Amino acid sequence: MVRKSLRRAFIAAPKTALLTFLLSATGIVAIAGGAGGFFGPTDALPPVPFPAENPFSESKRILGKILFWDEQLSSDNTVACATCHQSEFAGGDPRRIRHPGVDLVPNTPDDVFGSPGVIRQTPTGDYLIDASFNLSPRVTNRASQGVINSAFTPLAFWDGRAAGTFMDPQTGQVAIAQGGALESQAVGPPLNDVEMAHANRDWTQISAKLGTAVPLALATNLPSDVAAAVQSQKTYAALFNQAFGDPAITARRIAFALATYQRTLNADQTDWDAFQAGNPNALTQQEQRGLNLIQTRSCAVCHTPPLFSNVQPTPPGQPPTPTGAMFRNIGLRPPGDDAGRRLVTNVPGDDRRFKVPSLRNAGLKSSFMHTGQFTTLAQAVAFYPNGAAQFPQNRDPLIPIPLNPQEQADIVAFIAGGLTDPRVQNAQFPFDHPTLFTNRANTNLQIQGTGTAGTGGIIPQWIANTPPNVGNTGFKVGLRRALPGATARLHISSQAPVNNIVSPEQVLGPFALQDGGTVERGYTTGKWPIQAIPNLNGRTVFMQWVIEDPGAAAGLARTAPLRVQIFCGESGCPCYANCDQSIGSPLLTANDFQCFLNRFAAGDAWANCDGSTGTPLLTANDFQCFLNVFAAGCN
Repeated sequence: MVRKSLRRAFIAAPKTALLTFLLSATGIVAIAGGAGGFFGPTDALPPVPFPAENPFSESKRILGKILFWDEQLSSDNTVACATCHQSEFAGGDPRRIRHPGVDLVPNTPDDVFGSPGVIRQTPTGDYLIDASFNLSPRVTNRASQGVINSAFTPLAFWDGRAAGTFMDPQTGQVAIAQGGALESQAVGPPLNDVEMAHANRDWTQISAKLGTAVPLALATNLPSDVAAAVQSQKTYAALFNQAFGDPAITARRIAFALATYQRTLNADQTDWDAFQAGNPNALTQQEQRGLNLIQTRSCAVCHTPPLFSNVQPTPPGQPPTPTGAMFRNIGLRPPGDDAGRRLVTNVPGDDRRFKVPSLRNAGLKSSFMHTGQFTTLAQAVAFYPNGAAQFPQNRDPLIPIPLNPQEQADIVAFIAGGLTDPRVQNAQFPFDHPTLFTNRANTNLQIQGTGTAGTGGIIPQWIANTPPNVGNTGFKVGLRRALPGATARLHISSQAPVNNIVSPEQVLGPFALQDGGTVERGYTTGKWPIQAIPNLNGRTVFMQWVIEDPGAAAGLARTAPLRVQIFCGESGCPCYANCDQSIGSPLLTANDFQCFLNRFAAGDAWANCDGSTGTPLLTANDFQCFLNVFAAGCN
C-alpha cells in the first residue's frame, strides 16, 4: 500500500510546463511533459489513432477544449458538452434526473435517470410548455456516457448511431471515410432540442453565435493552456483561423476540434497499467483477486483488457473497427422498453442491446447502465448474479454470471482501485478544465424578497437561468405560475426595490400569458438583449414581473424582485469597438467606425454604446462612448 500511495503521488505531481502533443508519421499521438519527462501511453493501452482527414494539431486540441467547456455552444448559454461529461465523474454526469420512460408516466418501472438539458423553446427562443417536464429543463432518455478513452470507439452513443464515416452536416459530403465516430457524435447535441438547442436550430445559427461570442465568457478558473489561448486569440474567429488557416466557423470544423480534444483524454495511468507493466505491488491482494475473477469468469468476454470493454485497440495507423459484439443485452429491461441497437439496425436480434461501457474509471461514476438506475458500483456488479434473470428474452447467453458476495466485493475493489486514473479523479492535465457557470454559486441572478400573490393565493415565479454576460443578446427571463390569459409586463430598474416593488425605468411588454396547465399556469418569456458594451460590466439591474390579476391585492400580482448583475468573464469583455469583427492587425480600423455609423443610422440597439435605457435610445452620447472605446483599443 505504501508503494501504491507513492506511485499515485508521483502521477498526481503537477507539471511545470504545458504538455505538448507529438504526432508520429503514422498519425499516432503520444504525450510528453516539460519537467515530468516522457510518460506516453503504456504497453497496456496503445497510442490513440487519429483519422487521416483530421490529424492532430495543438491548435485544434485547444480549440476543442474551449468549445467542449463553453456553455455558449447551447442556444441559451446554459449547457456545455462538459455539463453532461465531467472529468471527475469518469467523463459522465453526476446528476440523475428522472425521465418518465417510454410510457411518459413518471414513477413507473420504465423510468430512467438521464441528464437535464434545456427548457423547451420555440425556434425564436421563447419558452414552451413540455408535456413531461413543463417549464423545467428536459431530460435525456438515457444516461450520459463517459467520453474518456472514447478515441478507441468505432461507433459512438449507447446504440452506436454515430458511425465511423463522418458526413459533413452542412454539405452532405463525406468528411472522414473511417474512424470518425467522435466527429459524428459531436454534431448531434448542439442541434438536439432536449440537450442544447431551441427548436429547429441549425449550423448557420450556431456559427453566427460563435462569431460574436467571447470564448469561455461564462467560465472561471481557466486552466493555463486555455487561459493562454483565449488571451492571445480573443475571438472564436481567431481561434478557428489558428486551427484551420482561416476564420470560417463551420460544423465540420467544430466537430474536428471537439473530436481532437476528446482523443487526448487518454486515461492510461491506472494501477492496473503499472501492474501490467511489471510492478507486482501496484494492485492490492483484493484487487488482484477481483482481476482474476474478471479474467476467469465470463466478465472479460465483454470487459476485455486493455480498455475493459468490447472495443479493442487497432494496430497503429488503422482506425477503430466496429464489431457486433460491441452491443449486448444483459436482461436489464423488458421487451417494449428502449430497443437500443435495434433502433439503428432494425435487426430483431439487436433488441435491447447497448454498447458495453469501459470499466476504466467506473469507480468514479454515480450512475450506471444506460438507464442510470444504479447509483453505486456495488449495485451494478450485484445485478449480474441477482437481477439478470428477470428478462431472458434475447438476453446474452453469458448472463447471468454467478458471483458470491465476497467475489462481488473483490471485483468492485479492483474496478474502483485498480482502474482509476488519478489524473481523472483529480482533474489534472489533460483532464483539467474550467468551472462552468452552472457549477458555481450563481450570484449574478438572485431572487430577493417576496412577491405578491394573485388568484388562488399563488405567487408568480421566475424562470431565471440564462447568464447575464456582456454581449449576450439572447438574455431572457421567464414567468410561470401566473394567471393564464392575463397581461404581464417586465419592470426593469437600476434602483433597488423598495418594499419588494421595483420602480421601473424601463418596461417590456405587454405580454399575453399562455396557459401552461395546472402546474405552470400562465407563462411567458421576456427578452432583454445585453449588448457587447464593456462599460456594462459590473452593472446591476433589478427586474420584476407585474401581472394584471383581479384576484391580487390592488389588482396586481408580482414576482419577487430579481437582482441581475451583468458581467464579463475571466476571458475578458467583448471588443465592442471591433464592429466589423475582423481578426487582422491592426484590429481596429476606419472600417469599424463606419460600421458603427451604419448601425447607428439604422437604429440598431447595438449602437447604444452608453447602455442608456431612456428615449430616444441612441443619442450623441453613444458617438462619444464609441470614440472613447475605440481610442482605448482592445486588450
